[in-house]
Amino acid sequence: MRRYRLEIDNVRSHLRSLWIVIGLQGLIILALWIGWSQAPKQLRVYVPPDLRSGAVLAAEEVPPANVYAFAFYIFQQLNRWPENGATDYGSAIFRISPYLTPRYRNDLIADMELKARRGELAYRVRGVHEVPGHGYEERRVDVLSPDVWIVWLDLDLLESVKGVTVKQTTIRYPIRVVRQAIDPEANPWGLALDGYASDGPRRLTDAELAEPSVTGAITNKESSQ
Repeated sequence: MRRYRLEIDNVRSHLRSLWIVIGLQGLIILALWIGWSQAPKQLRVYVPPDLRSGAVLAAEEVPPANVYAFAFYIFQQLNRWPENGATDYGSAIFRISPYLTPRYRNDLIADMELKARRGELAYRVRGVHEVPGHGYEERRVDVLSPDVWIVWLDLDLLESVKGVTVKQTTIRYPIRVVRQAIDPEANPWGLALDGYASDGPRRLTDAELAEPSVTGAITNKESSQ
């Protein structure tokens, strides 16, 4: 009789240990579920345009090449007036407004109104394109912080009125770019133009055009940033 009692006690002890293991597993599953439920549903990963040498990517980290490509594409769209600047300038601002900070958008609207009062938009056709040999290089993007950059664009600016060329020059634009992930549906880049940095645009000299390696202001950091 004693033998059977010992067996029953062993079985009960084993059942208690099994319940303890089940309880621990339940706590682990609960902790894993809580961690999974709080994990982000989406992660934005910026893939560099050139992957020939490989790349190490981190979520939400924006490579300088992507910042340059964004600044050039959006700025080119802003300065594309295919028929009449009086209507095309405003249309361009409205079309790319998700890629502009509110401050820069207001500055552009004020600039458009000023140019309209001066008669500088009527029938004006405008376009910009990258200067050959002055494309992306690492030195063309100054990283001020993980969320702020200065992009140096060397662009040919061409303007005409009723088929007559009125302006043709090469300009260096220091474009300030900031992270602005407000509406990923309207702005999948999560970036925005924030106006000009430093002293603003300036014309390139013949020496700078002849020697792309001489960057001048590109190597100068903004002391005030």
